[in-house]
Amino acid sequence: MKQSLFTVLTNENIADKVYKITLSGDISDITATGQFVNIKLDGFFLRRPISVCEASDGLLTLIYKVVGKGTEYMSTLTEGAVLDILTGLGNGYNTDPSGDRPLLVGGGVGVPPMYGLAKLLRGMGKEVSVILGFNTKTDVFYEEEFKALGCKVLVTTADGSYGRKGFVTDAVSDVGEYTYFYTCGPEPMLKALYGATDTSGQFSFEERMGCGFGACMGCSCKTKYGNKRICKDGPVLTKEEIIW
Repeated sequence: MKQSLFTVLTNENIADKVYKITLSGDISDITATGQFVNIKLDGFFLRRPISVCEASDGLLTLIYKVVGKGTEYMSTLTEGAVLDILTGLGNGYNTDPSGDRPLLVGGGVGVPPMYGLAKLLRGMGKEVSVILGFNTKTDVFYEEEFKALGCKVLVTTADGSYGRKGFVTDAVSDVGEYTYFYTCGPEPMLKALYGATDTSGQFSFEERMGCGFGACMGCSCKTKYGNKRICKDGPVLTKEEIIW
C-alpha cells in the first residue's frame, strides 16, 4: 500500500450517472488487475474505495457511479484537482488458471476491473469472451473498448432495451466453451453465476469498508478456510472457498 497525490486530467460522464476519471501519479504499487484504490475526499470522513480500470504509463483510470454525496462530489472534480489516494489495495486476479478461453463477466460498476483483466489476458494471447450486464440501455458503457481489444462481447440489459434481454447468467450459454471465468459485480449476480458456471473461477466482491487495508476488520466475511477481510485478503475470492 502506498499513499500518494494524484492530479485529475479528465473526468467525463460516459453513461447514466457513470463517470470515467483519469489521473496522473505514482502507480508503482498497483501490481495486479482487480486491485482497488481508496480516495480521500475533502469534507468526507471515510475514503471511497474504487476498483482500478486501468493503470499504465503513469496514468490511473477509474470508473465510478454517482450513488451518494461522496461520488457526487467526485463528479464535480475538474482538471488540476489533487486527490490523496491509497494505491495497491487488495489481492487482484490470478491469471495462472485462466486457460486458453477465459470468460469475463462484469455487472454495472463491476465492469471496469474486467477491462484491465481483458487487456492483460489478450496480451497473453488468450481468446477472451466478455459478458457485460446492465439494467437498461442508458447504463451501458465500455462495450466498444472491449471489442477493440479483440474480445467477443455480449451485452445484457434487464429490461431488454439493448443487447440480450435478461441477466448475465442468461448469456453464459451463448458464449460456448470456456476454460475458466472471472467476475465482478453486485452480490446477487455473483451468487447466480456461482450456480450457472461449469468451471472454477474468481469472484471480486463489493463491500463497504472502513480503513480499506485490513486494520478495522469491518469487511470480514466467512469462507471455507476461515474468516477473510475483503479489503486485505480479497476482494477476489476463488469459487471453491466461498460460503453464501
